[in-house]
Amino acid sequence: MKLTGAQIMMKVLKEEGVDTIFGYPGGVVIDIYDEL
Repeated sequence: MKLTGAQIMMKVLKEEGVDTIFGYPGGVVIDIYDEL
């Protein structure tokens, strides 16, 4: 199974114990928000 960049980013953030992230909705980051 191939992972998207957004899925990889969320996996790494979880592994590192990150529980809060900040950003802005829309645009190129929408895939990241979908993974949340």
